Parts: sequence; structure tokens; C-alpha cells
Amino acid sequence: MHMKRILRKTSVFFLALVLLGACQRGNDIEKKKKQLARYKTQLVELTLKIKQLEKELAADTLHAGPSLIPVRTLTLQPIPFSHDVEVSGTVIPEKEAFVSSEINGQIKKIYVIEGQHVKEGQLLLKLNTEVTESSIAEAKAQLALAEKLYEKQKELWDQHIGSEVQYLQAKTNLEAARERLRSLEARLDMAYIKAPFDGIIDEIHAKEGELAAPGRQLVQLLNLDRMKIYADVSETYLQKVHKGDKVEVLFPDLDSEPYRLSVFRKENAINPKSRTFKIEIKLNNPGWYIKPNLFTLVRFRDYHNPRALVVPSEIIKKDIHGYFLYVVRQQGKETVARKVYITPGVFFKDHTQVREGLAAGDRVIVEGYDQVTNGEKIQVTE
Repeated sequence: MHMKRILRKTSVFFLALVLLGACQRGNDIEKKKKQLARYKTQLVELTLKIKQLEKELAADTLHAGPSLIPVRTLTLQPIPFSHDVEVSGTVIPEKEAFVSSEINGQIKKIYVIEGQHVKEGQLLLKLNTEVTESSIAEAKAQLALAEKLYEKQKELWDQHIGSEVQYLQAKTNLEAARERLRSLEARLDMAYIKAPFDGIIDEIHAKEGELAAPGRQLVQLLNLDRMKIYADVSETYLQKVHKGDKVEVLFPDLDSEPYRLSVFRKENAINPKSRTFKIEIKLNNPGWYIKPNLFTLVRFRDYHNPRALVVPSEIIKKDIHGYFLYVVRQQGKETVARKVYITPGVFFKDHTQVREGLAAGDRVIVEGYDQVTNGEKIQVTE
């Protein structure tokens, strides 16, 4: 009996829980339905407001008329304008020598190394001189004998003894012996190869024991105190460049300002292949910062106008009638863009001189020029 009572109480408890849960779910559904109804009402109200604002904006736009294209302008005033020409140049030392031997011979000794500074007359290489020195010793002995024979023959001739032919023969033999000795001594001197000027040993092209011959390069000697710059200029500028003209020399790979120099020489002949002529410029090089074959630009001026009307090159357009650009004009109370044909002149970098078609004070459109047409209303912004 006791167990039955417990079961009944438990059943009643669970039944109460089920009923309570069902009531709770019913309340949640009812709340969601009410919330959905409110959202739908708000959506209808917002839709009506959006439509009203769209109508008002459309009316305002129609009343205001079409929008104006914004542009920026440049007021023309005469300014100095120049045109420069740049050509590449070649740098070489004013003093440069590929030292070679004047005679054939074996290289006995090399006295210098690459990178060494040498003075004029300093010994660079020596050739084998054994044969020449032996010949000199023999020539000196022959000269001594010739001198004695000449002295004796002269004494006899002074005493009117002997023939004139014998006297002249002795004199000739003496002069021949002296000349042979001088020749051998000169040949000996040629075996000592010396620096023709102060400089630096850039390269050595020979080794001890090798044979030297006239014309074979043994040592490359450079003096970088003074450099020469050669530039090839188009024949178009033949009448624009003259000896003594000022030019700018630039070395883009060096952190230095342009050098203001003068044209030292201008060639008269035109290269038939490149249609260019050569100019020469000289440059002092203290510190030896400028090296041979360094990339070089030479700039010279071929045009200058102290009062030119200049516009950015990008705003100039072209059609079947010629070159044109757009300027600002007043048409009653309205500001419009007008197409103006011009005659362009010299251009340099990103600017062009206008020779005809514009006047000082004209306002040319420099921004928005690609969005306007002739007579279109514009709005000038600063």
C-alpha cells in the first residue's frame, strides 16, 4: 500500500511538470507573433519614408539642373624656357700609354706591380743585355785602336809623310768606330724600359722570361690627373655646338654636381655611318675620382626663350585639324570649356612651348581636360 501511494504521487508530479512546460511554450510563441507583427508595421512605415525621400531628391535634382564638371586651370604667363640635348660620352685619360719595347729581347726583370704609382723616367722592365754589353766592350776596344791609328796617321800627315788616302781612311775608321759604339749604347739604353710620364701601373701584360718585341704591349700606364671626354653629337646640331661653348657634364653613378665645362675641340668631319660629329671636353681630375670609361652624359643647350608661353605636354591633343587644348571662357554668367587650336613649338621633358593660339592671361585646363568637350559647362576649382 505504501508503494502504491508513492507511485501515485510521482505520477502527479510529472504530469504537473508536463502541463507547466506546455504553458510556457505557448507563451513564447505568443510573444514571437506579437514581435513579428511590430516588425512588419515598422517595415511598412520605413518603406513609405524611403519612397518619400526618393521623390524629394528627384525633384531637387531636376530643379538644380545637370552637374558641372570640375576642372583645374593654369593661368599663362611668359616664363624662361630652354631646350637641352643630352648625349652619352666616353671618358679616357689625357695621358695613357701601352708601353712596349723598341727592340727584340728577353724580359730579364720586371720592377713594378699593378696599381703602383711611378714617376717619369722610373725603370719598369729590363731586357737581357748580355749580348749588347759584350758588343759594347768589343766596340770600345775597336774605338781605342781606331783612335791610336788616327793619331799616328795624323802626325805623319802633318809631317807630309804618307798619302792623304791613308789619313782619310784612318779618320773614317775612327768615326765608324765611334758611331758603332753610340749605336750599341743606344740599344743598351732601349733594353731599360722606363715610364714616359708620371702615372699608375694599371696592367702588366708580360712575365719575366718572355720575349719582348716592338709593338707588343708590356705595361699599361695611366695618368688620371686630367681626363678627356668625347661625345658623338647628331649632325642636326652642327650649327648649335661650337668650340668654347659651355656644356654640362654629368656622372650619374657619382654623387657629384654637374661639371660646367667648355668644348675644347669640335671635329669637322661627319661620321657617314652614325651621322654624328665628335666633340672633345677636358676635365681636371683631382683625387682621381673619375675613372676611364665611366658612364657620362654631356648636356648642351640648343634653344632658349626668356619669355615663352609654356603648357604641360600631356594636355595637348590632336585631331584632323591639328593640335588643340581646352581653355576657360565666360559665356554670360556661365563658365565653359573652349577648344583652341595651337601651334606647338619646342618641347622639353614634360612641357611644350606654344608659339601661336594662346596669349598671356589665358587659363588652360590642366586637370579634367580629358572629360570636357567644346562649349561644355564647367566648374573651376582651386
